[in-house]
Amino acid sequence: MSDSKNYFVHESSYIDEPVEIGEGTRIWHFCHILKNVTIGKNCVLGQNVMVGPNVKIGNNVKIQNNVSIYEGVELEDDVFCGPSMVFTNVINPRAFIERKHEFRKTLVKRGATIGANATIVCGVTIGEYAFIGAGAVVTKDVPPYALVVGVPARQVGWVCKCGTTLKFENNYAICKYCGNEYRLEGEKIIPIKEE
Repeated sequence: MSDSKNYFVHESSYIDEPVEIGEGTRIWHFCHILKNVTIGKNCVLGQNVMVGPNVKIGNNVKIQNNVSIYEGVELEDDVFCGPSMVFTNVINPRAFIERKHEFRKTLVKRGATIGANATIVCGVTIGEYAFIGAGAVVTKDVPPYALVVGVPARQVGWVCKCGTTLKFENNYAICKYCGNEYRLEGEKIIPIKEE
């Protein structure tokens, strides 16, 4: 564990060694952080969060109650994991077959949001600032800024960096919430002006 105590860990939580925890991070009730984990600065881990061995979590990440971040999952900066959302790390688990050598990497890129009770099947990449709706089941890669919902998850639109749904006209959108501007090129969104 980091020598300097410039972060908070509730007394009911367990932190294995070695672990790196960034300044300003808060780890709340009944969490368990396993060995060789790196957690960035100013993160919040809600009640009953488990972080598996060798996981890397960026800065300013918010992980709500009852989330397990298994080995093979990486969260970049500014990621939001909603309450009780689920990651997996093996595509075809069986209780009686050891498959630790088959873990598939899951990457959640900067600024992405995963809604409450969503499931992220292992082996996918969720693009920057993508928005996964509550209860969605993600089985394939999600493009940056995409809004996906349903079972299995399908793209139904685009979102601004701030998380507001965008309305495109003539392949151009301006966010009604923050004023960011975007251009749509084929299946890709291009930021023109972002704060």
